[in-house]
Amino acid sequence: MEYLILFLPLFASILSGFFGKIIGDKISQVTTSLFVSLSAVLSFVILYKVINQGYENNLVIATWINSGSLNVNWSIKIDALSSVMLVVVNLVSALVHVYSIGYMSDDPHKPRFMSYLSLFTFAMLTLVTSDNFIQLFFGWEGVGLCSYFLIGFWFKKDSANSAAIKAFVVNRVGDFGFALGIFLIFYIFGTVNYNEVFEQIPTIIDKKIIFLGFSTKAIDLICILLFIGAMGKSAQLLLHTWLPDAMEGPTPVSALIHAATMVTAGVFLVVRCSPIYEYSQLALTIITVVGMSTAFFAATIAIVQTDIKKIIAYSTCSQLGYMFFAAGVGAYNVAMFHLFTHAFFKALLFLGSGSIIHAFKNEQNINLMGGVWKKLPYTYILMIIGTLALTGFPFLSGFYSKDAIIEFAYLKDNRAGFFAAYIGIFTALLTSIYSWRLIFKTFHGDYNNQKNKIESLHESPAVMLLPLAVLAIGSIFAGIIFKELFIGHDTFYVFWGDSIKFLQPLSTDHPPKWFIVLTPLLVTISIPLSFYLFVKNKKIVNAIVEANKPLYVFLQHKWYFDELYDFLFVKPSKKTGYFLWKKIDILIIDRFGPDGISKLIKNLSIRAVKFQSGYIYHYALIMLLGFSALLTLLIFK
Repeated sequence: MEYLILFLPLFASILSGFFGKIIGDKISQVTTSLFVSLSAVLSFVILYKVINQGYENNLVIATWINSGSLNVNWSIKIDALSSVMLVVVNLVSALVHVYSIGYMSDDPHKPRFMSYLSLFTFAMLTLVTSDNFIQLFFGWEGVGLCSYFLIGFWFKKDSANSAAIKAFVVNRVGDFGFALGIFLIFYIFGTVNYNEVFEQIPTIIDKKIIFLGFSTKAIDLICILLFIGAMGKSAQLLLHTWLPDAMEGPTPVSALIHAATMVTAGVFLVVRCSPIYEYSQLALTIITVVGMSTAFFAATIAIVQTDIKKIIAYSTCSQLGYMFFAAGVGAYNVAMFHLFTHAFFKALLFLGSGSIIHAFKNEQNINLMGGVWKKLPYTYILMIIGTLALTGFPFLSGFYSKDAIIEFAYLKDNRAGFFAAYIGIFTALLTSIYSWRLIFKTFHGDYNNQKNKIESLHESPAVMLLPLAVLAIGSIFAGIIFKELFIGHDTFYVFWGDSIKFLQPLSTDHPPKWFIVLTPLLVTISIPLSFYLFVKNKKIVNAIVEANKPLYVFLQHKWYFDELYDFLFVKPSKKTGYFLWKKIDILIIDRFGPDGISKLIKNLSIRAVKFQSGYIYHYALIMLLGFSALLTLLIFK
């Protein structure tokens, strides 16, 4: 069963990628969707066995590397953590595959697109089922490569190519830190297998190591280097700039990247390495600070964006910040719970936005929409459900997971946790405002699109709406169904078992009632407030913008991170590259290297040809000169 879960998406990718032209578009789409859907069904079977039977396994597929003390297997590790990720990855991927049948109906390269989706799924499955850091890194780079393929799928668009390159390059920065972390693990422990590393962690708590001329604890350095890799993949502050640009890819790609695969890999890494992080308070504090900063930062940008997909993209960035600061305060299980629920409502919002874009014939600016809730009733209702879940409206999935993060941060009883809790509450308010801004400006008010007549708009086909309906069910019920299992005080230790390490038991206290009620209250109040500001009385928003123009421009430019990086890294790199190309490569290397040698030989050949005149006395002269040169050489030798 485990083999099928892992390799069915790979078989689907090979079939559609190499034989797509032979079997045709429709068979490629149906086959890839069927194979990944079957993998999703089997993933639920595995999760059921883990829940009810405590099932664990480690299937060795093959010996991969065997060199000296480095022994790496290609394995399928099944435990509570990997079983949850299998369901998240395969379920969302299966729904995205089915959705893509309708969304990509007019694209001429359907088999290639479906092949990339399936390969992306396989790479993520390889990552989450690994039992060692090398296989993890293979899947890690695999999802990075597939993201490059999918973000730049419409390669004839310059913006898509630039976005794909940007995502690839920025992730390489994080991956460099991740690779250093793996090298350091092998240097210290002599192995890269999870169990062998985790068992030895208590023995090196006080071990010091020199890095870049500074003496630091080895455990702190390992954790920080691994977290740098997680920052890149999960688009945390400083390495986040690739995420909004990734919206240049087709909408199903955005849903898969942001809900189930690439961006969740960083959170998974930190949770998987909880037996290491539990011994590094410095690293946990850094994770908490970065997480809460990202949550707030991304929410402030989303509130002024006009591109429907970029609003949801920054929302993803913000929600990942919540997951990280949950892990930073030691609530790894709560981080995974939010990752689980987030997959449903974020995939729902992305695919719902795709349905809107499909209806508006590729228009993505919410200012050029409005007043279409009656024309797109199913999409409207489903987007409402996704928005309620995202904002943490009472009794939907996001309510249980997001509020749990804030509560555990509050109960951490240290300065970082305290700040994270209150920033989490304020960010939840911002999240609700920008989410309802999207809904009200898209579906309510006046119709503002001049290119498409409102009569031409129509609801998406059933093949696109059915996946949305399934995700809506998850967005409503995933929280209440799995809350007790994932984070219940009496059950979560039993469920997670050894897959998550808790050096100190999580607090069983409850925050004050006012604190518990505060977030849902703010989220609920923001709904009529947003309706009034963005539909009924837009003059207030315009007045606020005019009164705070510098702040508005600052947020519109995304805190000027792109401009800063362009100034610090991109332009100097281009200038350096241009200098090396023009002055070093062309004027020196080429001139005196291959070009110079070839030119010299050519000139000598031209002159040598002149001696081939056909006159005997010319040949006699050459022979005499050659004999004289040889005789001179022999004499002086």
